[in-house]
Amino acid sequence: MNDLFQFADDLGPRQIITIYQPRLNLRAFLVVDNIATGPAVGGCRMAADATLEECFRLARTMTFKNAAAGLPHGGAKSVIIADPKMAADAKQTLVRAFAQAIRDVRDYIPGPDMGLSESAMGWIYDETGRAVGLPRELGGIPLDEIGATGFGIAIAAEVAQDFCAVRIKGARVAIQGYGAVGRHAARCLAERGAILVAASDSAGAVMNSDGLDVAALTKFKLGGATVAEFSGGKRIERDAIFGVDCDILIPAARPDVINRGNVNSIRARLIVEGANIPIATDADALLAARGILSIPDFIANAGGVICAAVEYHGGTQTSAFQTIEEKIRDNTRAVLETMRRRKILPRAAAFELARERVVTAMRYRRF
Repeated sequence: MNDLFQFADDLGPRQIITIYQPRLNLRAFLVVDNIATGPAVGGCRMAADATLEECFRLARTMTFKNAAAGLPHGGAKSVIIADPKMAADAKQTLVRAFAQAIRDVRDYIPGPDMGLSESAMGWIYDETGRAVGLPRELGGIPLDEIGATGFGIAIAAEVAQDFCAVRIKGARVAIQGYGAVGRHAARCLAERGAILVAASDSAGAVMNSDGLDVAALTKFKLGGATVAEFSGGKRIERDAIFGVDCDILIPAARPDVINRGNVNSIRARLIVEGANIPIATDADALLAARGILSIPDFIANAGGVICAAVEYHGGTQTSAFQTIEEKIRDNTRAVLETMRRRKILPRAAAFELARERVVTAMRYRRF
């Protein structure tokens, strides 16, 4: 625990909660990082190897993501330490127990994240009266179903065309993590003329230099199989995805997947960060030194939380897509123009934009 506080600073965290209920084998963390701009919105994920430090880093990312998007919400994150592939009944029991444990943390509004779907948000809402990314039947905008985050990634890639030697039409795309974010990013980019040449999930990867059929691959994946078994391409090792010859790489799974160990194998010219903190801190500069442009996570993948905020404030699916496009287009351009003008890393430019908004909001609040 003491090591965690080396990450604390003037922005937060506001609250750290550890949840342990041995009878149910429930272990979970909640980090409410900052609420200067409003109640914190942040995903609840389920992963067997999640840590408190990871939860803290993700919560800070949500603070910056919500601030950069100009949303009236602060940042938080929660993680349930468990296998997301457990039986449905057991999963519901665990999620409901977690929801009961955070019922009185009014500054936190959970949303869906890795390992937990809109159904899980329905269970949390039933226990707490607050959640976003709800099923349609509960009046929600199911952001994973409609592909809010993937749509935003495509918008960020469109803007990036003016700042690097990549054009989406005809661009070869590799996606690490062909889940809710990755598959919709593939669809949205394919609609703009890009070609998906490789995709991976936790069990393996598939590659076809002539292009994978996005619709067929998505249908296959949703059927419960790993993409590695898809007959429309050849199977490759899971982590070989990072060395695939492509123009655009989208890491859309876990944190720190691009690091000093594999950064030199990357052949893409543009990286659009679909996951939160997918690039290790010390790898950003190495990518830039090789002329690879990376659009930071809390700028590029904000589509989901923007959609969640629109839902929370009573908006429609149509208005959600309009807001996602407007905010991500404007923020991506602002960050990349600052990068170019000041000759700094994209993440540094994004950090300045978000931090300034949080600090300004904090001046109006009494903690």
